Amino acid sequence: MKSLSVCVYCGARPGADPAYMAAADALGRALAAARMRLVYGAGDVGIMGAVARAAQAADGETFGVIPTHLMAWEVGKRDLTTFVITETMHERKKVMFMNADAVVVLPGGAGSLDEFFEVLTWRQLGLHQKPILLLDIAGYWQPLIALIDHVIAQGFAEESLKGFIETIPDVESLMARLGQVATAG
Repeated sequence: MKSLSVCVYCGARPGADPAYMAAADALGRALAAARMRLVYGAGDVGIMGAVARAAQAADGETFGVIPTHLMAWEVGKRDLTTFVITETMHERKKVMFMNADAVVVLPGGAGSLDEFFEVLTWRQLGLHQKPILLLDIAGYWQPLIALIDHVIAQGFAEESLKGFIETIPDVESLMARLGQVATAG
């Protein structure tokens, strides 16, 4: 079985529902327990920080990438296994994606949506085959799924677009799916 690197896109804020932070903590611990490397935005705030701290507490490997202009804002977490500083957001996203085998999207805001839509567009264009997994904690991503259905219904995308996304309800199911990816890899 291949050792998997998992890119996690998520909020730099904790969000309104405590379930988001709980899921971030559970995911960090689960990735470490499965010996899967966390690849993320290198911040120590919000859900982003919770995932990394949990992975580190469970002796997991962490690979963080942060642009210089976010070092103070996102509190760059320098005690990671690998800590990369980039000049731009574009570089950050590229380095994160290129160092991952799968993408997981936890609840987040505009930055998480930007990252999600970029990798979804790349997948639609045939630029990669990596799984894109939405961790739908407390139904957070249901409005996004409805929007994608609307885009398809209005003729701006093929029905196949939905096939590039997997919506997963909890960390346990997510880890089972990542285990399948690792076995196939």
